[in-house]
Amino acid sequence: MRLRMTPRDTSFFDLLAALAQHLVTGSSLLAELLGADRPARKALAKQLSEAEHLADDATHTIMRRLNQTFVTPFDRDDIYALASALDDCMDFMEEAADLIVLYKVEELPARVSEQVQVLQRASELTAEAMPRLRSMDDLPEYWVEVNRLENQADKLHRKLLAELFDNVADPILLMKLKEIIEILEEAADAFEKVANTVETIALKES
Repeated sequence: MRLRMTPRDTSFFDLLAALAQHLVTGSSLLAELLGADRPARKALAKQLSEAEHLADDATHTIMRRLNQTFVTPFDRDDIYALASALDDCMDFMEEAADLIVLYKVEELPARVSEQVQVLQRASELTAEAMPRLRSMDDLPEYWVEVNRLENQADKLHRKLLAELFDNVADPILLMKLKEIIEILEEAADAFEKVANTVETIALKES
């Protein structure tokens, strides 16, 4: 680690960790929503929307703090990129839940739950990793595993698309399911972007 001679605002570490915890909540609610009936799905989607608003608030707090702080714990552009990427993860999960409810999808393909399981694991790893930014210790295992999960998500995505075109005859339903699956894939990509940003920060700070 580089020796720093100037004070720095360490509250960013707590703010990023708090933001990442909202992703754990969001992915858990999304998983619960998949197995729920339609009335319960609406309630769970509302809870996820509320969690997304909390994540937005946490992101805005970080951005305001960036504008008010002279010396940051690491590059301010990297803090901005990391906070934005974390927020994107929540946005995509909330969007997927919203579409499931709005489109009134009765039954989702079985592999969709596997997509969401990947997001759950990625959110847990991300929440565990954020506090470690203080010391930059044990972070490589985090970004390696999230990259592996994203590769798994890519394969699931391709299999799901193939199954949709093989098994869904209704073109409207096909379009609805495809959009939901695509949004979940974007969520997995967003988690990988977070991991890649953490790797960039760690390399700069080494």
